[in-house]
Amino acid sequence: MITKRLILRPWTTSEATAVLDDTHSAHWADDFPAEGDRVIAGLLDQHPAWLGAYGHRLIIERESSLVVGSIGLFWPPSEGVLEIGYGIVASRRGRSYAPEATQALTEFALTAPDVHTVSANVELSNPSSIRVLEKAGFHRWAAEENTARFRITRPDPERR
Repeated sequence: MITKRLILRPWTTSEATAVLDDTHSAHWADDFPAEGDRVIAGLLDQHPAWLGAYGHRLIIERESSLVVGSIGLFWPPSEGVLEIGYGIVASRRGRSYAPEATQALTEFALTAPDVHTVSANVELSNPSSIRVLEKAGFHRWAAEENTARFRITRPDPERR
């Protein structure tokens, strides 16, 4: 998947292993992987479907060809809902890469069979992540103690 400034491509098993082994690739930004990327790399072995078409992807900056983060859908959907998660390394934050990637993967996810909603849960103490979701077109629909819940729902063609 290609956006204006990014390439979103599935992780490989060898990349997940390299993250877990602390082996740095020349194709990664100096501060990749972040802690969230290490968590995802560990989960990929337990959830092989996350390596599939609707799973987790590395975020590659087209200009430099470096991996600058990751984004993913937590497959399979539950009652038509998929959760999305994302992270950009500190050196590339503030460039609107996260909303660009989130919007692209969300649009793709909503084309999947049996998916009508993409959701995300964000800690209220993380206003940057809240802005990412708002810029990507998500709407806050619920809040709990310390968490806001956001979602985008595919337009129902029968309601038009």
